[in-house]
Formats: sequence, C-alpha cells, structure tokens
Amino acid sequence: MSSRAKNLIRTRLMNLIPVLIGITVNVLLSYFMYRMGMPFMLDTAGTICVAALLGPFYGVLTAIITCAVSTSFFPYAFYYSFIYAFIAIFTAKIIKKYPDNKIKFSIRLVITSALLTGVLCPLVTWWLQVAGFSAIINDAVVAIGFEGGTSYLIVYILINILVNLADKAIICGLVLLVFRLIPDSITDRIRSSRWLQNPLTKEEQISAQKGSSGVRYSVRVRTMEMVVMTALVIVLSVCWVSIKQYYVNERSERINQAQGAVDLAAGLLDAETLKSISQDGEDAPEYVEAADTLKRIQESYSNVAYLYVVTLTGSVGRCVLDTPGKDGGQAPYRTGESIELEKGLTDYLTAVNAGAVPEPLETNDAWGWLITVAQPVRDSYGDTAAYAIAEVSVSDLRSYIKEFIIKTLLFVAGIIILAVFYELWITEMYSTYPISNLVYCIDSFADAGGDQAELDNNVRRIRRLDIRTGDEIERLYQAISKMTLNQAEQMRNIRRLSESTAVMQDGLIITMADLVESRDSDTGEHVQKTAAYVKIIVEALKKKGYYAEKITPKFISDVVRSAPLHDVGKINIPDGVLNQPRKLTDEEFEIMKTHTTAGKAIIEKAISTIQGGNYLKEARNMAGYHHERWDGRGYPEGLHGEVIPLSARIMAVADVFDALTSPRVYKPAFPIEKALEIINEGAGTQFDPKCVEAFMDSLPEVRVILNKYSGKAV
Repeated sequence: MSSRAKNLIRTRLMNLIPVLIGITVNVLLSYFMYRMGMPFMLDTAGTICVAALLGPFYGVLTAIITCAVSTSFFPYAFYYSFIYAFIAIFTAKIIKKYPDNKIKFSIRLVITSALLTGVLCPLVTWWLQVAGFSAIINDAVVAIGFEGGTSYLIVYILINILVNLADKAIICGLVLLVFRLIPDSITDRIRSSRWLQNPLTKEEQISAQKGSSGVRYSVRVRTMEMVVMTALVIVLSVCWVSIKQYYVNERSERINQAQGAVDLAAGLLDAETLKSISQDGEDAPEYVEAADTLKRIQESYSNVAYLYVVTLTGSVGRCVLDTPGKDGGQAPYRTGESIELEKGLTDYLTAVNAGAVPEPLETNDAWGWLITVAQPVRDSYGDTAAYAIAEVSVSDLRSYIKEFIIKTLLFVAGIIILAVFYELWITEMYSTYPISNLVYCIDSFADAGGDQAELDNNVRRIRRLDIRTGDEIERLYQAISKMTLNQAEQMRNIRRLSESTAVMQDGLIITMADLVESRDSDTGEHVQKTAAYVKIIVEALKKKGYYAEKITPKFISDVVRSAPLHDVGKINIPDGVLNQPRKLTDEEFEIMKTHTTAGKAIIEKAISTIQGGNYLKEARNMAGYHHERWDGRGYPEGLHGEVIPLSARIMAVADVFDALTSPRVYKPAFPIEKALEIINEGAGTQFDPKCVEAFMDSLPEVRVILNKYSGKAV
C-alpha cells in the first residue's frame, strides 16, 4: 500500500473517531433520559459537537446513525432523523459564521435548534398519528393534559419549544466545555483532516471568501441543486410507482376475491331454492341453510364487504338473500324487499346475463367507494333465477396511500439529506474546496504584478496547498505550481535583465550629459544637482496627492533618470556663445535659446532609433520645454499652465534654483534665502505654483543637496 493510501486511511479514521464518539454519547444520553422519563433528551449533544468540528456531512451522518440505533428502544426514532440532520446543518453554518464568538454562536445555536425541534417534532408526532401510530401522540396527550384538536397541537408545540430551549442550552454548555477541554492544536488538526490538502490560513480564507463574493452561481450551489433535484425525482418516482403498483395489485386482489365469492355462491346456491325463498320469504324451509351458506362464503373472503342475492325485473331488484356489511356496514335487506338499482348496475347485470364478461362496476357514492362483481344463478334450463352480487370496498386504499406517503417521506427525509450532503462533501473535498483555494492563490499571484517578493510569497502559498485528490484536479494543481514557479523565476531573470538595461541606459544618459557639461565651463555639477532637486519635487508632489493620475512610479523613475539630459541641446551651441564670460547679447541669447529645440530633436531621434526607449519621452519634454513659463511668456513655444508637460514644469523650478545658488563668471551665487524668495515670487507666473509649494515644503532635503555640492552649510 502506498504512503498516499495509508495517509488517506489514517485521515478517514481521524474523521470517524469523533463520529463514533458522538453517536455513542447521543444514544447513551437519549436512552438514559428516555428510560427515566425525563423531559430532556440531550440526544443532539454528539451531533452538535461533530458538526461544529467536522462540518455538516459528518454531523448529518452522526444524526442519522443515532436515530437508526435509537429505534432499538424507541421504534419511531428514525422518523425524526431529518430534524436532527437539520440541527447538524445549522450548527455547521453558525460555527462558520461565528468561529471565534462563543456568545453569538451559543445564542444562535440554542434558539435555532430549539425552534427546529420544538416545532417539527410535534408536527411529526401528529403526522405519525395520522399514519396510524396513535400510541405516540396519546402518550404525549396524557403527559401534557390536553386532548385532540388544533388547540392541543398549538399547546404541544409551545411546550416543546420551551422544553427544547432548556434542552439545547444544556447541550450547548456541554459542547463549549468539550471544546474548552480539547487543545486548539487537536481541533485544528481534526478540522484540517477533512480536506485532501493543506487549508489556507484564517486570514487567507477570509480574503478568499471576499474574493468569491462576486461569483453569481458557484459550483457548490449548482451541485446542491443538482443533487437535491435528483434525489427528489428518484424518491417521488419510487413513491409514485410503489403506490400505483400497490393500488393495481390490491384492486386486482379484491376483484378476484369478489369474483371468487360470487362464483362460489352461484355454485352452492340452488336456483330452485332461491325461487322458493323469493316466493315464501324467510318462511321457506331452505332459507336458514341458504342464508348461512351465503354468510360463510362472505366470511371466507376478507375483503368482501357486501354479498347478496337479488332478482331483477327491469330496473327494480328484489332481495332474495343478504348478509350484514362488514365493519359496521349497511344493515342487510330483508328478503322480498325492493331495491332501486342504479342504471349502471342494471346495465352491468344485463351484460352479465347475456354471457359477456364486462369490467367490474366501480362506483363512488353515499355507499362508499365500491367495486361490484355479479354472477347469474341459472336453473336447469339455463334461465337466470337470480344474481349473486359481491361488493368490495376500496375506500381504505386512500387512507393507506396517505399513510404510506407520510411514513415514506418521513422515513426517507433523513436519508435524502444524508445523500445530498455526502454528495456535497465529496464534491467540496475533491473539487470545490481545492479549486476555490487554487483560484484565490492564482488571483493573488496575478495581482502581485512585478513585485518579486510577493510573487515568491504566492509561489510558496500555492506549493503549501499540497492538493492530494489523486485526479485531474491534482494534476492541474501540479501544472499550476510548476507554471507559477517558472513564471516567478522568469520574472526574476527579466528584472535582472531590466536592471542591467537600466544601468546601461543611465550610463548612456550620464555620458551624454557629461559631454555637454564638459563644454560648459559654468555648469559644474549642474546635472547632478538638478536631478536631485527634480527627485525631491516629484516625490513631494506625490506625497501631497497633486497630479495623482500622472505621477506614477514609472513617471517618477523616468523623470529622475532623464533629468540629466535636460540641457543636451547645448551640444549644438557654439563655444563662443556657450562659454561667453559675460552676459549674453540679444543675438547670442537667441542662439542660446535654441538649445531647447535642439535637445528635443536629439532625444526624439534617439527615441525613434532605440526600441523600448519610451523612458526618454520625459527627457524630450524636459529638454524641449524646461524654459517655458506658467504665464505663457517662456520659450521656445510660449506654452502656458498645465499645457506645459509636468516634467518640464518640475525641471523649471530645479533648473532656476540651481542657477541662482551656483556661481557664474558674470555673477556670484545668491544666498539660499534670496534664491528661495525669487522662486516664491515666480509661483504662478514663471513656475507651476504646486511645484513651488512642493519644493518649499522639502527645504530640509534641498539644503542637504546644496550642502553636499557647495561644500559649506547653508
């Protein structure tokens, strides 16, 4: 035997031990209480414990077997089995809703189970009385002191509810005591043994339930509907076929008895004797013997209700011999008494007399639901002297069918519930539960996106499930485990490659920026400082929630990495203009302004040349528009407000601040207070006010950068 099979057997034994203990507790408590005549039965203590520990199927199994065993001392116990099955179902439902709240669990359990048993048990008792088990309800009537009628039933239900409230309160106390005595590690281990996998943690289960709330039609609901419908169709079909077959067989048997009675009567009664009795009545010497013969014939056939002999003249019959009806039926006609025969019976007797074999006559009137069979009594000349008529009643078949339906439905209700929850348990154990857990883990894996740590965590979570159904679900799980592991490793490799590419790209950017800076004698470390200021501003904007739809992690990365390229266009500026040791003339300034359009053109060419160079789009925006003004008086295009790309608006603040705080050949470095004053004054005219606000709110970080590159505290 494989280790998997041994583990499965061990697991099932671990499940069955609580069930056996629960059945034993139920039977012993109910037997003791039943023999003692106590109002409390305590026969659901084991059921509630098992249902709370192992779920509805094992709880229902405990309840059904308990009722089956209890029939040894209470013959009608199994008819109540579906009620105890419902208690198991509701217990599992309540413990699932309030797993950690003992007070709410206890209150809900006591009220629900007391109402179930308090209402349904009296109704079942009443139905059993209707079905012929009068001893049950008579005992209850004596105990309560009420007899018969609707008032009895209502009082009986109310008293039962009160008794069951106390009964279930005691049981709930016992259940809580049991769970208090059993260590949590053992209860968790027993609960986990229900599944062919390792269950999710409580937090993961809560998240999984929230994630499945959007499912409109779950597999579990679909399975339940299918099983319930199948069970109902089978039970109703079997009941219908059984009832129909019983009715056909019983009707045929009674007709045969009636036919046998009239055949025997026609054979034993002499036609001449009947003629004599018709003329002389009860004074005829043969009357006593003939009447006694007819009576013995009737007694020989248990189902013959009426047996009599009549003569027929037109539609008027005249009694020759008659027997008393069975079970207090109609008193016999006197010999010679006229009988008004219905047309149906007259036609039937006429057909019989003609030698036909018509179907027995079936009537349902004031005399009851009867089937009539007749046989002519002929003389030696073949003439009909009289008719022997037998009638069998089938009215009792209706009562029997009603009793049969009640007893069958009550008996099989518990079995149907057990079958339904067994199917649900199998479906949930092998399909619903592992699939739902797997879906939750896959969704979490998909939602992790590019977070490598979260991807690795979800791979571990999936592998921790260890689904062991031994079928296609297990194969699917193994395939998904392998796929997610490979995908996580692939993402790790892609991230390494991406990081290497990013390093190469950053190196290219710094190299290009250094080429420009090496030509400009006045912009020492300008690239590094502006990039640092840009990072400070964009992170402050994100923290404040400004431009939230624009400032994404990718945008921040692209802006910070591309910031060094904002002056790349200066590579096209002649040295005579770029390194002029004085303030530029108007003509020279116009040449200098072209570094924006030149820089934009250079980066656009790089974007079109380098595949995957989308990160350079913000570099293009900063290079081309970092000298635009908020009020529209900037260059090169005179853009205004938010028409100016956000990255360029951020760079404008960083670029001007560095220019103000850095020395030039034509000016010394401004003090930081003066530079901040100029920046503040430009808010709303030269600069985006939100960018200025973010910059001003980040002055401690700004001073750190300024100190780092100036070499002195500011």
